[in-house]
Amino acid sequence: MTDSVLPAELIAAATRVVEANRAAGRRIAVAESCTGGLVAAALTEIPGSSDVLEASLVTYSNDAKLGLLNVSNDVIETFGAVSIAVAWSMAQGALEATGADVAVAITGIAGPGGGSEKKPVGTVVFARAERGGDPSDVVADKHQFGDLGRGGVRLQAALCALDLLMPPPPADESPPEEPEAQPAP
Repeated sequence: MTDSVLPAELIAAATRVVEANRAAGRRIAVAESCTGGLVAAALTEIPGSSDVLEASLVTYSNDAKLGLLNVSNDVIETFGAVSIAVAWSMAQGALEATGADVAVAITGIAGPGGGSEKKPVGTVVFARAERGGDPSDVVADKHQFGDLGRGGVRLQAALCALDLLMPPPPADESPPEEPEAQPAP
């Protein structure tokens, strides 16, 4: 796409997400904090994204996380806004607030300030929740991107979030199993 202001790698990833979720018949939602809508911006650059994207909630402040995504204040106070517990709550809240089949949440510290020894600049946490999924099966991950600059951290976070929005491959496309090792003669 030549008329986009977004990086080509972000548009390519968003294109894959839209096409794969369209083929799978899945609707997606995003709950963004440190990316500030970058994931939604990438998805909506793709013609036909309305077939797939249900909603994006940019919940930058803790109050927005509480009010729009129903994240518990106790969870934020106990674990901090940049935590697996908060990201998981954000993803669950996005599912509850929308009709999406899957939701991904992103929360982190893009910098240049705001980091700490335990959570330095470049710390970003992701979570994915699926409608009908087992709530005790938490799909979440924390990445330490390092201080790539604010734009660099946000770009890497958006790329990771888009990866998490990919549907699982159909059962018949699973990677072939490795043959069992044979003992040496």
